[in-house]
Amino acid sequence: MRLTQIRDFLAVVESGSISATARKLGVSLPGLTKSLSSLEAELGASLLKRTPTGVTLTRSGQAFHVRVRAGYAELAKAQEELGRGAQPQVALGFGPFFAAQIVPQAVMRFRAKFPDVQLRLVEGLRHATGPMVRDATLDMSLAPRAPRDLDDPAIRFKPIAHLDQIVVARRGHPLARSRSAAALVSEEWLCSLRRDATAEALRAIGAPEPRQIMECESFGAMLTLLAGSDMLAVVPHPFLDMPQVAQAIQQIPIAERLPGLTVGLHTRADAPLTKPAAALARLLSDIGRRLLTRETA
Repeated sequence: MRLTQIRDFLAVVESGSISATARKLGVSLPGLTKSLSSLEAELGASLLKRTPTGVTLTRSGQAFHVRVRAGYAELAKAQEELGRGAQPQVALGFGPFFAAQIVPQAVMRFRAKFPDVQLRLVEGLRHATGPMVRDATLDMSLAPRAPRDLDDPAIRFKPIAHLDQIVVARRGHPLARSRSAAALVSEEWLCSLRRDATAEALRAIGAPEPRQIMECESFGAMLTLLAGSDMLAVVPHPFLDMPQVAQAIQQIPIAERLPGLTVGLHTRADAPLTKPAAALARLLSDIGRRLLTRETA
């Protein structure tokens, strides 16, 4: 198995077309087809399914793709560190709660130190960015710690801060002055993590599980729904410090204290960060600890 075969396979998966990949890589179509066929013959498995509209992965191809994508990414990083690869790159994932202050501050300071490093910034919730760290699409993600039952041994977690969680609703909500979580469970709730996270947080303070909990993976949609309806949500306290949020959303001051949320950096457990990526991780940790500790003090 040659590195060029892996490169060809990954490039075809990314583009979804063998002919388009040949043009992108500057190789002949017969040569690329031969490279892919040789790889499949060597592995003894069909990796790609040819269709009139392009190519898709077979089940074997999906399993192979997960493994080689991470391995190829590590080889590329090794070449970068030895000074023989392409332009150094760092890819960071982060949740919307960190997009307003922590990430921009870290990026600006990072850019001053590493002007030649190509940065990729991906905003997404933990269950979207987590798999991208695992398969090395991202070097790291800034996100809450995963629940114990979802711990992934392939991911290393470094905590930065512990955040309070609060209940929020639109300003003028009919239950805005409620003092007990039990008085709120008849309303429909939004959850930006997983559905069980809101139910577990409420059960932890003795409140019954709400009848309706909608999972919402879009911060923009979540904010719009909260502002324009009677829906409720459990969110980290810094949610109210984000631009434009406090104008439309307020905390409901229930007497019970919800369980907190630990946030930090997720990286691959079996691969060290490159020098630029490690520098960005330190900036995120330092800035995040300063800002989040101040906000929750």
